[in-house]
Amino acid sequence: MLNVVDHIPDGLLSSDARTLWKALPGPTLIHLPGRRPEPLFVSVLLHGNETTGLEAIQRLLLRFDGRMLPRNLSVLVGNVEAARHGQRRLPGQADFNRIWSGGSGPENAMAAEVLDGLRRRGVFAAVDVHNNTGLNPHYAIVNKVNDRDLKLASAFGRTVVYSAHPESTCSVAFSHLCPSLTLECGIPGTEHGVDHVLSFLEGCLHLSEISDSPIHPQDIDLFHSVAIVKVPRRISFSFGTHATDIQFFPEIDHLNFREVDAETPIARLQPGSGARLEVWNEHGEDVADRFFKVDDDLIKTAVPLMPSMLTQREDIVRMDCLCYLMVRMQLPALAGVDLLGAQERELR
Repeated sequence: MLNVVDHIPDGLLSSDARTLWKALPGPTLIHLPGRRPEPLFVSVLLHGNETTGLEAIQRLLLRFDGRMLPRNLSVLVGNVEAARHGQRRLPGQADFNRIWSGGSGPENAMAAEVLDGLRRRGVFAAVDVHNNTGLNPHYAIVNKVNDRDLKLASAFGRTVVYSAHPESTCSVAFSHLCPSLTLECGIPGTEHGVDHVLSFLEGCLHLSEISDSPIHPQDIDLFHSVAIVKVPRRISFSFGTHATDIQFFPEIDHLNFREVDAETPIARLQPGSGARLEVWNEHGEDVADRFFKVDDDLIKTAVPLMPSMLTQREDIVRMDCLCYLMVRMQLPALAGVDLLGAQERELR
């Protein structure tokens, strides 16, 4: 399933996401030489409609046309077929960012081959580039709270989210090998997003090492993603005034990365529907009653919280989730702390 090459394929740099299938037969891992041997690994298009990573890589390679890269670079171009149709993934396909923790499918075998190959090459750092559909700032996600990962993340921006789940994501898998980030770069198709990723990746290529000196608390806004919010399959929903079980208020995505007070209404329930949200914590427990309550057919926040990745795209909610819930973390005294337990105790 995986196509592995040691050169820039013809047509890669001139194709957009929808025409990339003409240049690549499918998922393709590209190994390119540089002055330093340990490769920077970059994954793009794990979701076919998230195009910022591809555009940034194309511009990066054009910038170094005819010049040696500062270090080896390995690029995984993921779901080429979904990109052809402008989709996150095609019906019946595995999610290319949920295949990295084992499994028996061909996509799982592909992920294992990528991981094994980069392990043998002594991977320097891993960067998985994504977009989202709601109003979110650009931010980096780390899967481990240590100085090297936080230093690398803060080079992208001061907003950093810690999340170790789902374990089946690309960045979690690579976090066992090297400093590893997911970059969330806003809505696809924006010049600012492409420029931001391009600048960051070029900076990574020029790094001789990633410092493990302590990061200063004033240099970073660190949040912990403690839960994921889903709409149960049997429940109908909409964004606005349609007669569905749950009617989320318009512009709900304006709450992203805002500290929302308790008692804030986010949706109206169809009377008698018995509809509810699911809220899953990192232990796989449904803790919806801890975060939300129903009052006079309104879903309200039960505690202060901060959402991220709220979207008004119904297809994204069905494929993935409504949002994630976060709490702010303080850098001092992180070592040895049960992060999830400590943060959940704050919310009780």
